[in-house]
Amino acid sequence: MQSGREKAYTYLKEVVLADPEMQGRFLTEQEIADRIGVSRTPIREALLLLAAEDLIQLVPKRGAHIAPLSGREITELMELRGMVERYAAEHVIGSGDVPARALTEILERQSALTGPGQGREFIAADHLFHATLVASVGNALLDRHYDGLRSRQIRVGVAALHNQPGRQEAVLAEHRAILDALVAGDAEAARTAITGHLDSTLRVLLAG
Repeated sequence: MQSGREKAYTYLKEVVLADPEMQGRFLTEQEIADRIGVSRTPIREALLLLAAEDLIQLVPKRGAHIAPLSGREITELMELRGMVERYAAEHVIGSGDVPARALTEILERQSALTGPGQGREFIAADHLFHATLVASVGNALLDRHYDGLRSRQIRVGVAALHNQPGRQEAVLAEHRAILDALVAGDAEAARTAITGHLDSTLRVLLAG
């Protein structure tokens, strides 16, 4: 059973921070407490954790500020993801450990999440697709490093869907291209597909 702090932390990180409508807003401890039904103390503890991760800014007398990710932060996130994911693709192809079945199942699940109001679930599946590829490398330190990007990945992913109608269909096509290249054992095609996927997301986000 989750503690009050864990409940608040999860809600803030998975729901509030991922909501495009919340970007740029201030939240008070009492507002959050009223939303999820816990006292203000665990809310304060959760906010301190998120501030330590540089996901929010605590402003005296105003509350927790959800600062939108800047163009530079988004660009740096995509650059870092590209380095990790291209390495992962090369490694699993070279080792013969492509997680084809797992990626196919995730992609099928994601394809069923294109309805109205399913953006956050769609992007959670999106993250799982990429995280499964990275996890197949078998490097626990790399996994932890990549998992640390999850909140930002989901924030920008949901924002991209919000910014461009039809983005879900494009994401699915880009994921299929990555999977096809992995299954074919074509490292160059996999690197190109991953780069194209991240670049297209970056263009949508920077266009606003």
